[in-house]
Amino acid sequence: MLLLIFFGLITAAYLGLVISFLYGWKRLPDFDLKGLPAENTFSIIIPYRNEAHNLPRLFNSLTSLNYPGRKFEIILVNDKSTDHSSQLAEIFQHDFRELNIQLLENKRRSASPKKDAILTAIEVSRFDYIATTDADCILPADWLHYFDEVIQLEKPELIAAPVGFASSGTVQKRPYFQNFEEMDFMSLQASTIGAFGIDKAFMCNAANLCYRKETFLQKAGFTENSEIASGDDVFLLQTFRRQGKKLFFIKSRKAGVLTNYQESLGSLISQRIRWAAKTSSYTSILAKFTGVIVFLMNFSLIFFMVLTFLDLFSYRYLMLVFLLKFNVDFILIFKAAKFMNRESLMRHYFWCSIVYPFFTVYVAVASLSGGYDWKGRRFKK
Repeated sequence: MLLLIFFGLITAAYLGLVISFLYGWKRLPDFDLKGLPAENTFSIIIPYRNEAHNLPRLFNSLTSLNYPGRKFEIILVNDKSTDHSSQLAEIFQHDFRELNIQLLENKRRSASPKKDAILTAIEVSRFDYIATTDADCILPADWLHYFDEVIQLEKPELIAAPVGFASSGTVQKRPYFQNFEEMDFMSLQASTIGAFGIDKAFMCNAANLCYRKETFLQKAGFTENSEIASGDDVFLLQTFRRQGKKLFFIKSRKAGVLTNYQESLGSLISQRIRWAAKTSSYTSILAKFTGVIVFLMNFSLIFFMVLTFLDLFSYRYLMLVFLLKFNVDFILIFKAAKFMNRESLMRHYFWCSIVYPFFTVYVAVASLSGGYDWKGRRFKK
């Protein structure tokens, strides 16, 4: 009976959490460009390490930005690449002299190479707002216009925006783990938007992020979490929110940045372990609560499934909880898939919903037991 009560409480907490994100999604309005004249200035910061195969697409999207050239600069920070990434950056700078492009080498000062790279760039940046993306991304032409109009209309200190996946063949032809990756990512994006919608933002993605430089410098930037290798985006957002700064999410697919799938299942697992490893250091109560409840919900499904096979627990209760979770998750993920025009992904939802508890529990346990690999380097938790 106690186990059943525990299972029921965890299920109720999980359902309540997802329903709150659904409410937040509905509450957050869509954002469309109004055609305002460009007003603000941006320093685009892009750290890179061994991204030679991705940089050409990024550079092509940078040259296609529809924003006055005098109002933005591009700062590329090389983090000890061992391929020919730096040579590609030099060619890019040489071929597009009309763009204000700076090439820097990362100055290491903490346990986080990426945070160091961003700080290295901010120290020499000339403009009022910092816009960050990743070296494996493709930017929409009106990317800076979306940030600019939000700043003019809403006056936020930090702006987050959507991230999707660059198409690599049809859903049917992609490896199964990539469809799973995108499904998982949709759940994260839906939760991110939902949390912004209820004014409890705790997640964002540095692949599509903008913040006021002066606020970053005044609030000491990354000093509170410099010992943690990742989290240049999430920790900054949580710091800004804790200090009462206004945050904004651009709910528009047209403002979305596209990124690449992981190349293998192993790299996907390693990435998720890296993301999970920083959860214990979150300052947001909702972030910690979400992490704990999601883990307990998925662990409980596995645990009670084992008890059911041993004839120690009724399969009816197990199926009831699974179906409740299955349906409420479907609604949340479908909203994100439809938002990103990726409804075809939902044909993989059934098997992903079965795999997900095992994947999540494994990643959570692995994130507690040691370090992780990231871009050819080993990091401690």
